[in-house]
Amino acid sequence: MLSEDEKYIKRCNELALQGLGNTSPNPLVGSVIVYNNKIIGEGYHKEYGKSHAEVNAIESVRDKSLLKKSTLYVNLEPCSHYGNTPPCADRIVKEGIPEVVIGTKDTSSKVSGKGISILKEGKCKVKVGVLEEQCREINRRFFTFFERKRPYLILKWAQTIDGFIDKKRNADDPIQPNWITNQLSKQLVHKWRTEEAGILVGKNTAVMDNPQLTSREWKGKNPTRFLIYEDLNPPVSLRLINDEFPLTVFRESLKTDKTSQKKDRNKEFIDMDFGQDTEEQILEIIRDKKINSLIIEGGRQTLQKFIDKNLWDEARVFIGKKIFTEGIKAPEINSKKLLNMEDLKETRLYFFRKI
Repeated sequence: MLSEDEKYIKRCNELALQGLGNTSPNPLVGSVIVYNNKIIGEGYHKEYGKSHAEVNAIESVRDKSLLKKSTLYVNLEPCSHYGNTPPCADRIVKEGIPEVVIGTKDTSSKVSGKGISILKEGKCKVKVGVLEEQCREINRRFFTFFERKRPYLILKWAQTIDGFIDKKRNADDPIQPNWITNQLSKQLVHKWRTEEAGILVGKNTAVMDNPQLTSREWKGKNPTRFLIYEDLNPPVSLRLINDEFPLTVFRESLKTDKTSQKKDRNKEFIDMDFGQDTEEQILEIIRDKKINSLIIEGGRQTLQKFIDKNLWDEARVFIGKKIFTEGIKAPEINSKKLLNMEDLKETRLYFFRKI
């Protein structure tokens, strides 16, 4: 049974998740304000660049005089620096809120305990570490970005019952995906795209499937798109190149001493050396763009390279009822933990985490 503090932090987490897909690179934060065991205000961080959860919760309280007798709950340490908005810790102190309960500490360099210090210096009673594991889980993208210095990496693919992700293709085969799953699975994938900051595919997937990598089957924003193209110039016939949405292409450079960049309308071409540490180079560039989560959708070669370098955090694997008998084998992951399995009509979806 949850304690009173745990009950209110759980509510903070529920609120925080309503901002999924809209706050990156900021964290998911929810806040509630409690007076006499009753919630009198609540809020969450709705969109990057706009008011934070604590401010929204404070503003929702009708009788502001009650703030001086209330407890503010928040799943992540209040910010302590000026960015697009003023520091939340300063606002809490200014309102005279006497007690603050925090789910977990913010480990980013701009905060990292500074918000807690401001609260204590402002005579607030502070409690930290309530449902901490749950609070870190919903902000796994944020914590990975600052603690591991890279985006949170989600591998995604679909495979047949006999373990193939694609058929063997002939030169005259149509340029389109060989569908293994169903429409419900496709809509779910497009929903995921609205929730993550970026998406990446390799050359073979771009050429053979000719994808758009947008979220057109679900309401929400498109992820920032990335293409690994180990050649000088991808063909303009690719929908990734020929549409109106932004795209960053990592392509082969004749200059192996440094990375160079070129922009062409809404497309950016980054010339790089594919000789060594390619995946690490790519993740560093993506991180510099403040992309804190990345879906890697294929193909097999790209996925396996990230797996072999131990550069992944979770995998979402669809297994359809189709049988190819021969073709391109699905990626292989050894060190993984099954978190969950869902039935999607004729398809099963498995969620794995890296051990």
